[in-house]
Amino acid sequence: MVFKVTVNSAWRATRTLWLLLLVSLSVSICVCRASSPQEEDSAMENIVTEKKAEESHRQDSADLLIFIMLLTLTILTIWLFKHRRFRFLHETGLAMIYGVLVGVVLRYGIHVPRDISNVTMSCHVNASPATLLVNVSGKFYEYTLKGEISANEVNDVQDNEMLRKVTFDPEVFFNILLPPIIFHAGYSLKRKHFFRNMGSILAYAFVGTVISCFVIGLLMYGCVMLMKQVGQLGGDFFFTDCLFFGAIVSATDPVTVLAIFNELQVDMDLYALLFGESVLNDAVAVVLSSSIVAYQPQGDNSHTFEVMAMLKSFWIFLGVFSGSFALGVATGVVTALVTKFTKLRDFQLLETALFFLMSWSTFLLAEACGFTGVVAVLFCGITQAHYTFNNLSPESQDRTKQLFELLNFLAENFIFSYMGLTLFTFQSHIFNPMFIVGAFVSVFLGRAANIYPLSFLLNLGRRNKIGSNFQHMMMFAGLRGAMTFALSIRDTATYARQMMFTTTLLVVFFTVWICGGGTTQMLSCQRIRVGVDSDQDNSLSVAEGSERRSSAWFFRIWYNFDHNYLKPILTHSGPPLTATLPPCCGPLARFLTSPQAYENECQLKDDDSDLILTDGDINLTYGDITVSTDASGSHTSGGPAFAGAATSDDLDRELTYGDHELVMRGTRLVLPMDDSEPPFTDPQHRLRM
Repeated sequence: MVFKVTVNSAWRATRTLWLLLLVSLSVSICVCRASSPQEEDSAMENIVTEKKAEESHRQDSADLLIFIMLLTLTILTIWLFKHRRFRFLHETGLAMIYGVLVGVVLRYGIHVPRDISNVTMSCHVNASPATLLVNVSGKFYEYTLKGEISANEVNDVQDNEMLRKVTFDPEVFFNILLPPIIFHAGYSLKRKHFFRNMGSILAYAFVGTVISCFVIGLLMYGCVMLMKQVGQLGGDFFFTDCLFFGAIVSATDPVTVLAIFNELQVDMDLYALLFGESVLNDAVAVVLSSSIVAYQPQGDNSHTFEVMAMLKSFWIFLGVFSGSFALGVATGVVTALVTKFTKLRDFQLLETALFFLMSWSTFLLAEACGFTGVVAVLFCGITQAHYTFNNLSPESQDRTKQLFELLNFLAENFIFSYMGLTLFTFQSHIFNPMFIVGAFVSVFLGRAANIYPLSFLLNLGRRNKIGSNFQHMMMFAGLRGAMTFALSIRDTATYARQMMFTTTLLVVFFTVWICGGGTTQMLSCQRIRVGVDSDQDNSLSVAEGSERRSSAWFFRIWYNFDHNYLKPILTHSGPPLTATLPPCCGPLARFLTSPQAYENECQLKDDDSDLILTDGDINLTYGDITVSTDASGSHTSGGPAFAGAATSDDLDRELTYGDHELVMRGTRLVLPMDDSEPPFTDPQHRLRM
C-alpha cells in the first residue's frame, strides 16, 4: 500500500515536470516566432553589409594593383631606355603613356554592371542639397551630392563603378604624395650653386612667377571674352578664374630636363638656375593661387575690381608665405636641437624615424594652421639639410637621403601615371578647343615674359652674363608637372574649374612629351656645353669668383652669422660659442656648445655645407694658436689670428670650389688671402665628394 502511494506520487511529480517543460517550450517557441522576423532581417542586413564591404575591399585592392603594375612596368622600361641610352622619353612621360593606355581600357574595355533597379532617374527639386537624408521604414539613409553630370554620362556613371573607384580624393595628392616630392627638392638642394646664383633665382621664382601669372591671366581673359562673343562659353568664367589659371600653370617642374642635364653633365650654372627656379616657384604658385581665391571685394558682386580687396590679397600672400617659411624653419631647428642634445644617434632606426616623422608633420602642421604646407616642407628640407644632417649618424645620413629619394621617385611617377589615367577616367572633363589653343599661346607668352625681360635686367648687374643660349634653354625647359596637376584637380566643382583642369592636363602632356623629349636636341642646337666634370667646373679662377661678390654680399653677412652662432648652437660643428659670444654669456655658451666642439682635431667629412678647399695653405685658428696646413699635409703653428668673420675671398672660394666641407672641431677656418695662387689641378690633391 505504501509502495503504491509512493509510485503515484512519483508519477504525479513526473507528469507535473513534463507539463512545465512543455509550457516553457511553447513559450520559447512563441517568443522565437515573434522575434524571428526582426532577427532574420538584421542577420540579412549584416550579411549584405559584409558582402558589400568585401566587394569594396577587393575592388580597392584591384585599383591599387593597377597603379603598382603601372609603376613596375615604368621602372622596367626605364631600365631598358637607360641601358640603350635612349633619352628622348623620360620616365615621367613614359608613366603618362602607360596611364593613358590603362585609362582607355578602363573607359571602353571594362564595364562593371551595377544594380540600378533602385536608382531614381527623375526627381524634380528646386535646389540641390549637399546632403540628402531619406527615411525608409524608420531607417535613415544619407546621400551626398557629387555634382551635375551631362546626359551622355549617365550610362558611364551607372554601368562603370571602376571609373569612380580609380578617381582619388585630391587631398591624397596634397597630404601624401606632394610632401616627399617637395621635401626632397629642399633636402637635395646644392647650396653652393644656389647661392652663387641666388639673386637671379629669386628674381625668376618670385617676380617671374607673378609676371607669368598676370600675363597668362590677362591673355586668357581676352580669350574668354572672345569665346563669349562667339557663343563658345557654356558657363560663368570670371577674371579671377583666369588669374587662378595663370597661377597654377606658372608652376614649372622640369624634372625631365634636369634628369637629362644630370646625365649629360650640363653646365652647373644653368642647372642651378632651372632647379632653383622650379623649387621656389612651386611654393610661390601655391601661395599666389590661395591669395587669388581669397580675393573677396565688398558688395554683392564678388568679381569686381577693388583696390582694398587686392591689397588684402597681397597681404595674405605675404602673411601666408612668411608664416609657412617660419614654420618650416622652426620645425627644422627643433629637429636639429633634439638630435643634438639627445643620444638618438646611438639608435639609428629611431633617429631616422624621428627625422622622417618631424619632416612630414611640417606639411600637415602648416595646413592645419592655415598656412601652405608646400612652402613649409620646402624650407624645412633646406634647414634639415643644413643643420640636422650634421647631427645624424653616418647610417642615418645615408638612409634619409636614400629614403626621400625613393619616395620622391615613386610619388612623382605615381602622379604622372594618374595624370594619364584621368584623361579618360575623370568625370569632369570639358574640352573646349578655343580655350585650349588660347591656353597654349598664353603659357608660351607668359614664360617668355618671365625669362627674357628678367634676364636682360639681371645681366645689367651681372659680370657673368646669362647668355642668350641659356635664356632660350630656360624658355624651352619650362615644363609643367605634378604641382600644376595637383592644384588644378583640387577643385573641379564649377564649369570654369573643370575646363581649366582639362586644359592643364593637356598642357602637362605637351610640355613633358615634346619639350622634355627635345631637351637633347635643344642643347645641341644652342651649343650648350655638356660633359662638364664637376671638379673642372669648380676650378674657376679667382677673377671669375670675384665677379660674383656683388651678388653674394647678403650671403656673406649670413655666412658669418651662421658659422659663428647658429651652427655651434644647432650642430656639433663650428667654433665653440665660448670663443664667439661675449664673456657675459659664458654659462649659456658652455651649455649650448657641444662637447665635440672642444676637440682640437680636424677631420675631413663629406657634408653638403658646400665648403671645398682646393687652394694651397689652410690656416686653422683656435684661440690664440694658428695651425697652417699646406698641400703636403704638414702643420705649422703661428701667433694669434683673428677668429672673426670670413672675408670676401673666403666666401668666393667657398661658393666657387665645390660641394665639400672641412668639418672642424673647435677650429676656425681662414682661407688664404693670396688671389694670385692658382688652385690645384693635380687630381691627387683634389678633394672629392
